[in-house]
Amino acid sequence: MGIRNPKAAEAGGDEEKDRHFVTALARGLQLLRCFKRGERWLGNQEFAQRSGLPKPTVSRLTYTLTRLGYLEYSPSLGKYSLGAGVLSLSYPYMSGLNVREVARPLMQELADYAKGAVSLGARDGLHMIYVEICQGGPMFQMRMDVGSRIPHGTTAMGRAYVAALPEKERREALERYREITPRKDWPRMKDGIEQSFRDYEKYGFCLSLGDWNPEVYAVGTPMVSPESGRILAFNCGGPVYGMTRDKLVEDLGPRLCTLRDKVLAATGGHF
Repeated sequence: MGIRNPKAAEAGGDEEKDRHFVTALARGLQLLRCFKRGERWLGNQEFAQRSGLPKPTVSRLTYTLTRLGYLEYSPSLGKYSLGAGVLSLSYPYMSGLNVREVARPLMQELADYAKGAVSLGARDGLHMIYVEICQGGPMFQMRMDVGSRIPHGTTAMGRAYVAALPEKERREALERYREITPRKDWPRMKDGIEQSFRDYEKYGFCLSLGDWNPEVYAVGTPMVSPESGRILAFNCGGPVYGMTRDKLVEDLGPRLCTLRDKVLAATGGHF
């Protein structure tokens, strides 16, 4: 089954049937997500290609976002960059996420032990977005920063988030992944996600053995707030030459779960 706009599936489903869903707002936010790590400038043509939206619609949206301060326009380049208005949205979120302060020293301790990287992430559509990252040994450094986005379906962090969802939401997420994944890649992705569900039931964590990055093995575990039901996820990853499945299952996975439990206890589930 094809879809008219893959980004619509990422946004979360049957919005056209939901009378409360404001399509124009969703499309504007969709454009802000078009920027990739390290990119500063995008033009309307690039926005249209990445969002799947018609160029006239994109032009109206970029004009409006510029007027509101969420984009800045360069007449000499004919392109847009993210504006300070985006920062005004992210800062209250990050400053209110006290779990980062609690988790950071524990994450750094594990990163040093694993000689890898330990990260904390939150959901952003069908991606996870890093809200904290700690690097371990100098021999391995993840080229990711706070604010970087990674996919759900192939990463340990993303799989952990999905595994913690109620069964109905898990299956809905699986269907959305199917809609946006090239047909030839879907069987392998589906097998990996479903295996992560089984791993979560058995161990309390999920694995990604080179599925996202062939040079990285990782383990991820979710953290669910008993108060709000909100889900964050931790992961611990490192180079394949220093990681094995047995090490992840027998050592780093349990240590990551212990880290999660300490953070959950220290915050009282308020995050």
